[in-house]
Amino acid sequence: MSQQNKPRFELPPRQDKDDGDPRRVGFELEFSGIDLRTTADTVKSALGAEIVSQSAAEIELEADELGKFNVEIDWDFLKRVSTQRDDMNDERDWLEMLSQAAALVVPIEVVCPPIPVSRLDELDPLVEALRKAGAVGTEESLFSAYGVHINTEIPRLDAATLFDYIRAYALLQWWLVDAQSVDMARRISPYIDLYSEAYLKKSLSRNEATLDQLFDDYLEHNASRNRALDLLPMLAEIDEERVRRVVDDPRIKSRPAFHYRLPDCHIERQDWSLCGPWKTWLAVEKLAARPDDLDELARNFLDAERPLIGVSRSEWVKTMDRWLQDRELA
Repeated sequence: MSQQNKPRFELPPRQDKDDGDPRRVGFELEFSGIDLRTTADTVKSALGAEIVSQSAAEIELEADELGKFNVEIDWDFLKRVSTQRDDMNDERDWLEMLSQAAALVVPIEVVCPPIPVSRLDELDPLVEALRKAGAVGTEESLFSAYGVHINTEIPRLDAATLFDYIRAYALLQWWLVDAQSVDMARRISPYIDLYSEAYLKKSLSRNEATLDQLFDDYLEHNASRNRALDLLPMLAEIDEERVRRVVDDPRIKSRPAFHYRLPDCHIERQDWSLCGPWKTWLAVEKLAARPDDLDELARNFLDAERPLIGVSRSEWVKTMDRWLQDRELA
């Protein structure tokens, strides 16, 4: 493959699932600057998609080969009411006006279908088209903390694989915030809380873990969707009843994928694409594929703990940055 035709999205070490099918990734983009209808028209034009259903709060489109894209106003109340009352003409007019007003302060969200990791470059025309249409991202809002969510299928849904990813992310969590220069408005928002140091230490103090231990540890420390890496959808895929006994939130949708919510959305920048957020997630992918390094780094993290004050976040970020650079993993 020539350099010109080479996909710009780097592939993870494990490109296929255990069953031989390619791993898939779904992106969610939050932004403002254009309304629901303009966004849907942009998706339609950029991807050759067709509208298959719509309401005042949500429009679904189908793109050949790629699948279904949802364009929605990220406002649960508006979506719920529009679904219940779209059969009433006077209410429909009210909802349309409310939908337009909401676009000023509530983000528009484009939810992409999961597509194979080898085809992620096919989303580039969509991002470029949304930018040209007037979409603006994180820096334009002090209220909504716009971001990019990455939903990456796990290569194998078992305890050992999940444990390796949890440890990789635990070691990289603080580094990822700095590497992505996460906007301060998003850092202080309640939507992308980091794992506590207590959870990091518990996860890194084990050499192996059963599914029961992974469930117990996670639900004890992270009984909320509001985590930069939200594992509730994946845990619900394994045992939904067990998750809902602790977190009874209807927004949790079970799926065998990581729900990574940390990256900002800078769609208004000419030099920005989904490659940036994807590249930082790849650091987790690469480290998760190196079990011996996970063991060594976990010991180093635990050894770095200081009495009463714990591990120095700034020093650990420097440690991980040097480690990644020396191995050309970032």
